[in-house]
Amino acid sequence: MHISHLRFRQLVDEALALVPEEFRPYLEGVAIVIEDWAPDALLDDLGVPEEETLYGLYSGRALTEGRVESGDLPPRITLYRGPLLEDCRDEEDLREEIATTVIHEIAHHFGISEERLEELGWG
Repeated sequence: MHISHLRFRQLVDEALALVPEEFRPYLEGVAIVIEDWAPDALLDDLGVPEEETLYGLYSGRALTEGRVESGDLPPRITLYRGPLLEDCRDEEDLREEIATTVIHEIAHHFGISEERLEELGWG
């Protein structure tokens, strides 16, 4: 599947618009970055099996971990465009997967673990 970078960004913005209004103030300062692919070194560090990939990644201190300390990098959500485009059949499928990925990574910002996200069906 192929879509422009601009259209991909629009789909990301649509996903962010799904976040309830009362949660949006907690996302101020969280950068949303789009990269083509996760670096191999990152996949290795995270223990992602070779036959799997990464659609998104939350980096930073979760809100449940307390105040940001000197030297902490700002929180960031990275979306990996290449794997999403490669794995989705059409734009509607891509829209749904981007929304799921964005919500999943935002949940990490709120301190929700990978295991809990799996239990909730957002894994």
